[in-house]
Amino acid sequence: MRAEGLNRGTSLLSAGARFERSPGALARILAPGFHKLLDRIDNGVAKGTLTGRLPDGTTRLLGGRAPGFEAEVDLKDWRALVRLATNGSIGWYQAWAAGEWDSPDPVAVFALFIANGETLGNTGRAKGPFQWAARFTHWLNRNTPAGAQRNIHAHYDLGNDFYAAWLGGSMCYSSALFVGSNEPSMAQQMLSQLDYGQLAKVTAIINRVRAHEVESLLDIGCGWGMLAWVAASAGARVDAISLSDQQLAYCRSKGGGKGTPPRFMKQDYRDVAGQYDAIVSVEMVEALGREYWPAFMDCLARNLKPSGRAAIQYISMREELFDAYAASADFIQAYVFPGGLLIRTSEFRRLAEERGLQWTDQTDFGLDYAETLRMWRANFDRAVAEGRLPAGFDERFVALWRYYLMYCEGGFRGGGIDVHQVTLVKAG
Repeated sequence: MRAEGLNRGTSLLSAGARFERSPGALARILAPGFHKLLDRIDNGVAKGTLTGRLPDGTTRLLGGRAPGFEAEVDLKDWRALVRLATNGSIGWYQAWAAGEWDSPDPVAVFALFIANGETLGNTGRAKGPFQWAARFTHWLNRNTPAGAQRNIHAHYDLGNDFYAAWLGGSMCYSSALFVGSNEPSMAQQMLSQLDYGQLAKVTAIINRVRAHEVESLLDIGCGWGMLAWVAASAGARVDAISLSDQQLAYCRSKGGGKGTPPRFMKQDYRDVAGQYDAIVSVEMVEALGREYWPAFMDCLARNLKPSGRAAIQYISMREELFDAYAASADFIQAYVFPGGLLIRTSEFRRLAEERGLQWTDQTDFGLDYAETLRMWRANFDRAVAEGRLPAGFDERFVALWRYYLMYCEGGFRGGGIDVHQVTLVKAG
Protein backbone atom coordinates (compact mmCIF):
# COMPACT_ATOMS: atom_id res chain seq x y z
CA MET A 1 0.00 0.00 0.00
CA ARG A 2 1.27 3.47 -0.86
CA ALA A 3 0.76 6.47 1.41
CA GLU A 4 -1.03 9.12 -0.62
CA GLY A 5 -0.29 12.82 -0.77
CA LEU A 6 2.26 15.12 -2.34
CA ASN A 7 3.89 16.23 0.90
CA ARG A 8 4.87 13.10 2.77
CA GLY A 9 6.75 13.28 6.05
CA THR A 10 5.42 16.74 6.90
CA SER A 11 3.82 15.43 10.11
CA LEU A 12 7.26 14.74 11.56
CA LEU A 13 8.71 18.04 10.35
CA SER A 14 5.78 20.00 11.73
CA ALA A 15 5.89 18.08 15.03
CA GLY A 16 9.56 18.96 15.38
CA ALA A 17 8.88 22.59 14.56
CA ARG A 18 6.95 22.89 17.82
CA PHE A 19 10.29 22.44 19.63
CA GLU A 20 12.02 25.25 17.71
CA ARG A 21 13.21 28.34 19.56
CA SER A 22 14.90 31.27 17.79
CA PRO A 23 18.33 32.23 19.18
CA GLY A 24 18.57 35.52 17.29
CA ALA A 25 18.44 38.09 20.11
CA LEU A 26 20.08 35.68 22.53
CA ALA A 27 22.99 35.21 20.15
CA ARG A 28 23.77 38.92 20.23
CA ILE A 29 23.58 38.99 24.03
CA LEU A 30 25.82 35.97 24.46
CA ALA A 31 28.30 36.79 21.70
CA PRO A 32 31.15 37.70 24.11
CA GLY A 33 30.76 34.35 25.84
CA PHE A 34 31.24 32.09 22.83
CA HIS A 35 34.84 31.27 23.67
CA LYS A 36 33.84 30.61 27.29
CA LEU A 37 31.38 28.04 25.98
CA LEU A 38 34.14 26.50 23.89
CA ASP A 39 36.25 26.40 27.05
CA ARG A 40 33.52 24.39 28.79
CA ILE A 41 33.33 21.97 25.87
CA ASP A 42 37.13 21.69 25.92
CA ASN A 43 37.09 20.85 29.62
CA GLY A 44 34.34 18.30 29.11
CA VAL A 45 35.99 16.36 26.27
CA ALA A 46 37.95 13.93 28.42
CA LYS A 47 38.47 11.42 25.58
CA GLY A 48 39.04 12.20 21.92
CA THR A 49 39.41 15.49 20.09
CA LEU A 50 37.15 18.01 18.42
CA THR A 51 38.71 20.29 15.82
CA GLY A 52 36.59 23.38 15.29
CA ARG A 53 36.95 25.81 12.41
CA LEU A 54 35.32 28.98 13.75
CA PRO A 55 33.37 31.79 12.04
CA ASP A 56 36.21 34.27 12.73
CA GLY A 57 38.57 32.17 10.60
CA THR A 58 40.50 30.59 13.47
CA THR A 59 40.82 26.89 14.28
CA ARG A 60 40.57 25.50 17.78
CA LEU A 61 41.39 22.05 19.14
CA LEU A 62 39.17 20.86 21.99
CA GLY A 63 40.04 17.89 24.18
CA GLY A 64 43.00 15.82 23.06
CA ARG A 65 43.84 14.53 26.54
CA ALA A 66 43.18 10.83 25.93
CA PRO A 67 42.48 8.57 22.95
CA GLY A 68 38.95 8.64 21.62
CA PHE A 69 36.86 9.77 18.66
CA GLU A 70 38.39 12.39 16.39
CA ALA A 71 35.76 14.78 15.08
CA GLU A 72 35.71 17.95 13.01
CA VAL A 73 33.14 20.74 12.96
CA ASP A 74 33.04 23.63 10.52
CA LEU A 75 31.19 26.26 12.56
CA LYS A 76 29.79 28.73 10.05
CA ASP A 77 27.67 30.82 12.43
CA TRP A 78 28.04 31.50 16.16
CA ARG A 79 24.30 31.00 16.55
CA ALA A 80 24.90 27.24 16.31
CA LEU A 81 26.60 27.37 19.71
CA VAL A 82 23.71 29.28 21.21
CA ARG A 83 21.27 26.69 19.90
CA LEU A 84 23.42 23.90 21.35
CA ALA A 85 23.87 25.58 24.74
CA THR A 86 20.20 26.46 25.17
CA ASN A 87 18.23 23.78 23.31
CA GLY A 88 20.64 20.83 23.35
CA SER A 89 20.47 18.23 20.59
CA ILE A 90 17.27 19.79 19.22
CA GLY A 91 19.07 23.09 18.75
CA TRP A 92 22.14 21.38 17.30
CA TYR A 93 19.98 19.75 14.63
CA GLN A 94 18.22 23.05 13.90
CA ALA A 95 21.62 24.72 13.50
CA TRP A 96 22.68 22.00 11.06
CA ALA A 97 19.43 22.34 9.09
CA ALA A 98 20.00 26.13 8.97
CA GLY A 99 23.52 25.64 7.58
CA GLU A 100 25.19 26.98 10.72
CA TRP A 101 27.56 24.02 11.08
CA ASP A 102 28.77 21.08 9.05
CA SER A 103 31.24 18.23 9.35
CA PRO A 104 32.98 15.78 7.01
CA ASP A 105 31.75 13.04 9.39
CA PRO A 106 28.81 13.99 11.64
CA VAL A 107 28.74 10.43 13.06
CA ALA A 108 32.08 11.07 14.75
CA VAL A 109 30.73 14.34 16.20
CA PHE A 110 27.72 12.60 17.73
CA ALA A 111 29.87 9.71 19.00
CA LEU A 112 32.34 12.13 20.62
CA PHE A 113 29.60 14.07 22.40
CA ILE A 114 27.83 11.03 23.85
CA ALA A 115 31.07 9.24 24.75
CA ASN A 116 31.87 12.30 26.89
CA GLY A 117 28.31 12.76 28.10
CA GLU A 118 29.14 12.58 31.80
CA THR A 119 32.08 14.99 31.74
CA LEU A 120 30.29 17.44 29.42
CA GLY A 121 27.39 17.52 31.88
CA ASN A 122 24.70 19.98 30.80
CA THR A 123 26.95 21.83 28.34
CA GLY A 124 25.08 20.41 25.36
CA ARG A 125 21.64 20.00 26.93
CA ALA A 126 18.53 22.18 26.89
CA LYS A 127 18.32 24.58 29.81
CA GLY A 128 15.85 26.86 31.56
CA PRO A 129 12.81 27.82 29.50
CA PHE A 130 14.09 25.80 26.54
CA GLN A 131 14.14 22.66 28.68
CA TRP A 132 10.73 23.38 30.18
CA ALA A 133 9.21 24.05 26.77
CA ALA A 134 10.73 20.87 25.29
CA ARG A 135 9.52 18.78 28.19
CA PHE A 136 6.00 20.20 27.98
CA THR A 137 5.84 19.70 24.21
CA HIS A 138 7.06 16.12 24.65
CA TRP A 139 4.40 15.60 27.32
CA LEU A 140 1.75 16.55 24.76
CA ASN A 141 2.97 13.57 22.70
CA ARG A 142 2.55 11.04 25.54
CA ASN A 143 1.29 7.61 24.57
CA THR A 144 -2.26 7.53 25.79
CA PRO A 145 -4.31 5.11 23.68
CA ALA A 146 -5.20 7.95 21.30
CA GLY A 147 -1.72 9.48 21.47
CA ALA A 148 -0.04 6.16 20.68
CA GLN A 149 -2.15 5.81 17.53
CA ARG A 150 -1.20 9.32 16.44
CA ASN A 151 2.51 8.84 17.17
CA ILE A 152 2.71 5.50 15.38
CA HIS A 153 0.95 6.97 12.37
CA ALA A 154 3.40 9.90 12.21
CA HIS A 155 6.43 7.62 11.94
CA TYR A 156 5.50 4.18 10.64
CA ASP A 157 2.81 5.22 8.19
CA LEU A 158 5.25 7.24 6.08
CA GLY A 159 4.61 4.47 3.56
CA ASN A 160 5.73 0.92 2.92
CA ASP A 161 7.30 2.07 -0.34
CA PHE A 162 9.45 4.56 1.60
CA TYR A 163 10.78 1.96 4.03
CA ALA A 164 11.23 -0.65 1.28
CA ALA A 165 13.62 1.73 -0.48
CA TRP A 166 16.29 1.36 2.20
CA LEU A 167 15.50 -1.29 4.88
CA GLY A 168 16.54 -4.22 2.72
CA GLY A 169 14.63 -7.29 1.66
CA SER A 170 13.85 -8.34 5.23
CA MET A 171 11.85 -5.14 5.95
CA CYS A 172 13.15 -5.25 9.53
CA TYR A 173 13.36 -1.84 11.21
CA SER A 174 15.48 -2.91 14.19
CA SER A 175 19.06 -3.90 14.82
CA ALA A 176 20.49 -6.83 12.93
CA LEU A 177 22.70 -9.34 14.72
CA PHE A 178 25.95 -10.01 12.88
CA VAL A 179 27.35 -13.45 13.64
CA GLY A 180 30.85 -14.03 12.29
CA SER A 181 31.77 -17.29 10.63
CA ASN A 182 34.80 -18.54 8.73
CA GLU A 183 32.57 -20.89 6.78
CA PRO A 184 29.66 -18.92 5.27
CA SER A 185 26.40 -20.87 5.27
CA MET A 186 24.21 -21.24 2.22
CA ALA A 187 21.91 -18.53 3.64
CA GLN A 188 24.86 -16.17 4.06
CA GLN A 189 25.85 -16.74 0.46
CA MET A 190 22.32 -16.09 -0.81
CA LEU A 191 21.42 -13.05 1.32
CA SER A 192 22.99 -9.62 1.70
CA GLN A 193 24.97 -9.04 4.89
CA LEU A 194 22.14 -6.87 6.21
CA ASP A 195 19.37 -9.37 5.45
CA TYR A 196 21.36 -12.26 6.89
CA GLY A 197 21.97 -10.24 10.04
CA GLN A 198 18.25 -9.60 10.33
CA LEU A 199 17.52 -13.30 9.92
CA ALA A 200 20.08 -14.05 12.65
CA LYS A 201 18.36 -11.52 14.96
CA VAL A 202 14.91 -13.02 14.37
CA THR A 203 16.27 -16.54 14.84
CA ALA A 204 17.85 -15.55 18.16
CA ILE A 205 14.53 -14.12 19.37
CA ILE A 206 12.42 -17.15 18.47
CA ASN A 207 15.04 -19.51 19.93
CA ARG A 208 14.78 -17.64 23.24
CA VAL A 209 11.10 -18.51 23.50
CA ARG A 210 11.55 -21.99 21.97
CA ALA A 211 9.04 -21.22 19.24
CA HIS A 212 9.46 -24.70 17.73
CA GLU A 213 8.08 -26.19 20.98
CA VAL A 214 5.18 -23.85 21.80
CA GLU A 215 1.59 -23.77 20.58
CA SER A 216 0.81 -20.05 20.88
CA LEU A 217 2.90 -16.90 20.48
CA LEU A 218 2.09 -13.17 20.66
CA ASP A 219 4.19 -10.64 18.71
CA ILE A 220 3.75 -7.13 20.18
CA GLY A 221 4.59 -4.46 17.62
CA CYS A 222 5.05 -6.83 14.70
CA GLY A 223 6.48 -4.37 12.17
CA TRP A 224 6.34 -5.74 8.64
CA GLY A 225 5.91 -9.28 9.89
CA MET A 226 9.20 -11.11 9.39
CA LEU A 227 9.42 -12.42 12.95
CA ALA A 228 5.76 -13.48 12.99
CA TRP A 229 6.16 -15.45 9.77
CA VAL A 230 9.35 -17.18 10.96
CA ALA A 231 7.69 -18.10 14.26
CA ALA A 232 4.67 -19.47 12.38
CA SER A 233 6.99 -21.53 10.19
CA ALA A 234 8.47 -22.99 13.39
CA GLY A 235 5.02 -24.34 14.24
CA ALA A 236 3.53 -21.74 16.59
CA ARG A 237 0.06 -20.24 16.27
CA VAL A 238 0.93 -16.54 16.05
CA ASP A 239 -1.09 -13.45 16.94
CA ALA A 240 0.73 -10.29 15.81
CA ILE A 241 -0.40 -6.79 16.76
CA SER A 242 0.44 -3.29 15.56
CA LEU A 243 -1.14 0.17 15.44
CA SER A 244 0.29 0.96 12.01
CA ASP A 245 -2.23 0.65 9.18
CA GLN A 246 0.56 0.61 6.60
CA GLN A 247 2.48 -2.19 8.30
CA LEU A 248 -0.62 -4.31 8.81
CA ALA A 249 -1.63 -3.91 5.16
CA TYR A 250 1.83 -5.12 4.13
CA CYS A 251 1.72 -8.08 6.54
CA ARG A 252 -1.71 -9.18 5.38
CA SER A 253 -0.68 -9.01 1.73
CA LYS A 254 2.04 -11.61 2.22
CA GLY A 255 1.54 -15.33 1.99
CA GLY A 256 3.36 -18.61 1.83
CA GLY A 257 5.60 -20.21 4.40
CA LYS A 258 5.05 -23.24 6.58
CA GLY A 259 2.45 -23.58 9.28
CA THR A 260 -0.70 -21.60 9.96
CA PRO A 261 -0.37 -18.00 8.74
CA PRO A 262 -0.08 -15.41 11.53
CA ARG A 263 -3.17 -13.46 12.51
CA PHE A 264 -2.31 -9.77 12.10
CA MET A 265 -4.48 -7.45 14.20
CA LYS A 266 -4.71 -3.72 14.86
CA GLN A 267 -4.62 -3.68 18.64
CA ASP A 268 -3.03 -1.79 21.53
CA TYR A 269 -0.90 -3.95 23.82
CA ARG A 270 -2.96 -2.68 26.77
CA ASP A 271 -6.05 -4.36 25.33
CA VAL A 272 -4.59 -7.85 24.87
CA ALA A 273 -6.41 -10.49 26.90
CA GLY A 274 -5.27 -14.02 26.18
CA GLN A 275 -2.98 -16.80 27.31
CA TYR A 276 0.19 -17.44 25.34
CA ASP A 277 3.09 -19.83 25.73
CA ALA A 278 5.45 -17.15 24.42
CA ILE A 279 5.55 -13.41 23.77
CA VAL A 280 8.07 -11.54 21.62
CA SER A 281 8.58 -7.82 21.13
CA VAL A 282 11.38 -6.22 19.14
CA GLU A 283 12.17 -2.53 19.71
CA MET A 284 8.61 -1.58 20.49
CA VAL A 285 9.07 -0.59 24.14
CA GLU A 286 11.06 2.55 23.26
CA ALA A 287 7.82 4.00 21.89
CA LEU A 288 5.92 3.62 25.17
CA GLY A 289 7.16 6.44 27.38
CA ARG A 290 8.27 5.85 30.96
CA GLU A 291 4.82 6.15 32.51
CA TYR A 292 3.64 3.19 30.44
CA TRP A 293 6.49 0.79 31.23
CA PRO A 294 4.47 -0.76 34.09
CA ALA A 295 1.50 -1.32 31.75
CA PHE A 296 3.74 -3.16 29.29
CA MET A 297 5.10 -5.44 32.00
CA ASP A 298 1.52 -5.99 33.21
CA CYS A 299 0.66 -7.09 29.67
CA LEU A 300 3.46 -9.67 29.69
CA ALA A 301 2.62 -10.99 33.14
CA ARG A 302 -1.12 -11.12 32.41
CA ASN A 303 -0.91 -12.83 29.03
CA LEU A 304 1.92 -15.31 29.59
CA LYS A 305 0.97 -18.78 30.75
CA PRO A 306 2.76 -20.12 33.83
CA SER A 307 6.36 -21.01 32.86
CA GLY A 308 5.87 -18.99 29.67
CA ARG A 309 8.77 -17.08 28.14
CA ALA A 310 9.03 -13.60 26.65
CA ALA A 311 11.90 -12.35 24.48
CA ILE A 312 12.39 -8.59 24.30
CA GLN A 313 14.80 -6.61 22.14
CA TYR A 314 15.14 -3.05 23.41
CA ILE A 315 17.32 0.07 23.21
CA SER A 316 18.69 1.58 26.41
CA MET A 317 20.25 4.86 27.49
CA ARG A 318 23.41 4.50 29.56
CA GLU A 319 22.52 4.48 33.24
CA GLU A 320 24.71 7.47 34.11
CA LEU A 321 23.10 9.62 31.41
CA PHE A 322 19.48 8.57 31.84
CA ASP A 323 18.26 11.12 34.40
CA ALA A 324 19.48 14.12 32.41
CA TYR A 325 18.14 12.57 29.18
CA ALA A 326 14.69 11.91 30.66
CA ALA A 327 14.45 15.39 32.19
CA SER A 328 13.92 17.05 28.81
CA ALA A 329 13.45 15.95 25.21
CA ASP A 330 16.06 15.30 22.55
CA PHE A 331 16.25 15.52 18.77
CA ILE A 332 14.81 12.02 18.26
CA GLN A 333 11.77 12.71 20.43
CA ALA A 334 11.17 16.06 18.76
CA TYR A 335 11.54 15.10 15.10
CA VAL A 336 11.50 11.32 14.65
CA PHE A 337 9.71 9.34 17.37
CA PRO A 338 7.08 11.49 19.07
CA GLY A 339 6.36 10.26 22.59
CA GLY A 340 9.32 7.89 22.71
CA LEU A 341 11.88 7.29 25.47
CA LEU A 342 14.83 4.91 25.57
CA ILE A 343 14.85 2.34 28.34
CA ARG A 344 16.65 2.46 31.67
CA THR A 345 17.66 -1.18 32.08
CA SER A 346 17.75 -1.22 35.89
CA GLU A 347 14.23 0.22 36.12
CA PHE A 348 12.84 -1.99 33.36
CA ARG A 349 14.31 -5.06 35.04
CA ARG A 350 12.87 -4.09 38.42
CA LEU A 351 9.39 -3.72 36.91
CA ALA A 352 9.67 -7.18 35.34
CA GLU A 353 10.85 -8.88 38.49
CA GLU A 354 8.16 -7.21 40.60
CA ARG A 355 5.64 -9.01 38.39
CA GLY A 356 7.21 -12.43 38.74
CA LEU A 357 9.14 -12.31 35.46
CA GLN A 358 12.69 -13.61 35.84
CA TRP A 359 15.23 -11.54 33.86
CA THR A 360 17.67 -13.95 32.18
CA ASP A 361 20.30 -14.24 29.47
CA GLN A 362 20.77 -10.55 28.59
CA THR A 363 22.86 -10.00 25.46
CA ASP A 364 24.23 -6.56 24.46
CA PHE A 365 25.19 -5.76 20.85
CA GLY A 366 25.24 -2.00 20.36
CA LEU A 367 27.98 -1.97 17.72
CA ASP A 368 25.83 -4.27 15.58
CA TYR A 369 23.22 -1.51 15.62
CA ALA A 370 25.81 1.03 14.54
CA GLU A 371 26.62 -1.20 11.56
CA THR A 372 22.91 -1.70 10.81
CA LEU A 373 22.42 2.08 10.74
CA ARG A 374 25.45 2.55 8.51
CA MET A 375 24.00 0.04 6.03
CA TRP A 376 20.56 1.66 6.15
CA ARG A 377 22.12 5.06 5.44
CA ALA A 378 24.07 3.64 2.49
CA ASN A 379 20.84 2.15 1.13
CA PHE A 380 18.98 5.41 1.74
CA ASP A 381 21.64 7.52 0.02
CA ARG A 382 21.64 5.12 -2.92
CA ALA A 383 17.86 5.29 -3.22
CA VAL A 384 17.98 9.10 -3.20
CA ALA A 385 20.79 9.23 -5.78
CA GLU A 386 19.00 6.79 -8.08
CA GLY A 387 15.63 8.51 -7.73
CA ARG A 388 14.03 5.47 -6.09
CA LEU A 389 12.66 7.32 -3.09
CA PRO A 390 8.88 7.68 -3.49
CA ALA A 391 7.50 11.00 -4.62
CA GLY A 392 6.37 13.48 -2.00
CA PHE A 393 9.42 13.65 0.26
CA ASP A 394 11.08 17.05 -0.07
CA GLU A 395 14.74 17.92 0.47
CA ARG A 396 14.13 18.97 4.07
CA PHE A 397 12.74 15.57 4.94
CA VAL A 398 15.53 13.71 3.12
CA ALA A 399 18.10 15.77 5.05
CA LEU A 400 16.27 15.14 8.33
CA TRP A 401 16.20 11.40 7.75
CA ARG A 402 19.89 11.21 6.88
CA TYR A 403 20.75 13.25 9.99
CA TYR A 404 18.61 10.89 12.09
CA LEU A 405 20.46 7.81 10.82
CA MET A 406 23.85 9.45 11.48
CA TYR A 407 22.78 10.70 14.92
CA CYS A 408 21.70 7.22 16.01
CA GLU A 409 24.82 5.56 14.60
CA GLY A 410 26.97 8.00 16.57
CA GLY A 411 25.03 7.23 19.74
CA PHE A 412 25.75 3.52 19.46
CA ARG A 413 29.38 3.97 18.43
CA GLY A 414 29.92 6.34 21.36
CA GLY A 415 28.42 3.87 23.83
CA GLY A 416 25.75 6.20 25.19
CA ILE A 417 23.01 3.95 23.89
CA ASP A 418 22.95 0.18 23.52
CA VAL A 419 20.68 -2.56 22.24
CA HIS A 420 19.87 -5.76 24.09
CA GLN A 421 17.99 -9.02 23.92
CA VAL A 422 16.65 -10.50 27.16
CA THR A 423 14.47 -13.47 28.09
CA LEU A 424 11.78 -13.07 30.76
CA VAL A 425 10.45 -16.26 32.33
CA LYS A 426 7.16 -16.36 34.23
CA ALA A 427 7.06 -18.46 37.35
CA GLY A 428 5.40 -21.86 36.90
